[in-house]
Amino acid sequence: MPYTEVLAILSIVSFFVLLALGIPVALTLAISGFVFGYLGFGSLLFSLLPARIFGVTANYTLIAIPLFVFMGVMLEKSKIANELMDVIGHIAGGLRGGMGIGIVLVGVLMGATTGIVGATIVTLGLLTLPTLLRRGYDKSLACGTICASGTLGQLIPPSTILILLADIMGQSVGTLFAAAVFPGLMLSAIFCIYLLVLGMVKPEMAPPVPLEERMLQSGRETFIKFLKVGFPPIALVLAVLGSIIGGIAAPTEAASMGALGSILVAASLGRLTWRTLVNTIYATGRITAAMMFVLVCAQVFALAFRGLNGEKIVHDLFSVVPGGSDGLLISMLALICLLGFFIEWIEISYIVVPLFIPLLNAANVDPVWTATLIAVVLQTSFLTPPFGWALFYLRGVAPPEVTTVDIYKGVVPFIILQVFATAIVFYFPKIATWLPDAIGW
Repeated sequence: MPYTEVLAILSIVSFFVLLALGIPVALTLAISGFVFGYLGFGSLLFSLLPARIFGVTANYTLIAIPLFVFMGVMLEKSKIANELMDVIGHIAGGLRGGMGIGIVLVGVLMGATTGIVGATIVTLGLLTLPTLLRRGYDKSLACGTICASGTLGQLIPPSTILILLADIMGQSVGTLFAAAVFPGLMLSAIFCIYLLVLGMVKPEMAPPVPLEERMLQSGRETFIKFLKVGFPPIALVLAVLGSIIGGIAAPTEAASMGALGSILVAASLGRLTWRTLVNTIYATGRITAAMMFVLVCAQVFALAFRGLNGEKIVHDLFSVVPGGSDGLLISMLALICLLGFFIEWIEISYIVVPLFIPLLNAANVDPVWTATLIAVVLQTSFLTPPFGWALFYLRGVAPPEVTTVDIYKGVVPFIILQVFATAIVFYFPKIATWLPDAIGW
């Protein structure tokens, strides 16, 4: 085996060794890339790297990320979710499992408005977990429902996963947004059906809200309150996504209008203060800086790995996978799912996806369908123990009586449901490709 290919393999090994030692993922990428890239082709690495990093930081499409993050953080800081949960809880609470279904619906709305997993899970955990436990919900079921609902924003547009995948795969952001709409809604529906069936089969795990509690507020009052707190953010999301998917505005333009719209929504509800604006800007800067730092470090590793003929190793390794293009695609999704147990979706996107894209393109696999499958599987990485970020977020706000084991047990059924949803999209590609085809993308 050539010397450069040995270094490429060692760079992968060193990455996982450093990760096991507890070094942050971004630094493990940079260290492995610099060390083995320098050993492989010397100072040429430092000559090529600036142009590579500049290409990432100057990418016009990626400007949409901080703008969408700002929109989400502003809506989260304005506490709209608090009242949304109260209203939907009254509407769905009469069903066995209804409160869980209400959490999923709020997760869909917050996912479409904020797209920030941490903010959604922390908000749902603080608002609903004590209430669910007080009403007799099984601890594991309550934790699993909150974690799964909070991750829906990584699939439902506008999703930062889809923006980065569009950049990596050379696809239109609007196309991937359109492709993810039906899979995201389908996954949400699967969660709701599971909770409804569980409520019928094991009612003691998901009891309904008592009638006297639901009667404290009339149906008319509930409907008016829903219109007040639900209509503005929903209208904002539909306007932003509709302008992108319909080709009226570019993602960056629509994101800027979404950021401005979130300010107007918060102001219309009387929630806009100077402190809220400052906190939103600070949180947006912190989240964006963390993401961009990972992207820059990933470029070091990617450049070194490619320069060391790492892509050839991957090509030779997976060229013998049985099953043709389907076998290749399943192998990639399985690898992404496995890595999701240990590292974040950003690193997975920039390490694994670029290696497989040339192989999938050569096999004439639909890139839009591929991107949607990747997004569904990447969402699973937020739930998989031991390092799923959704689990950490909920652990941080859960009451003392909820153990880490309760959270881990709770997410297992939802991980299985996500694998099931991935299989449906795999065997029925039209779920992902119908809408982009219908609107002519």
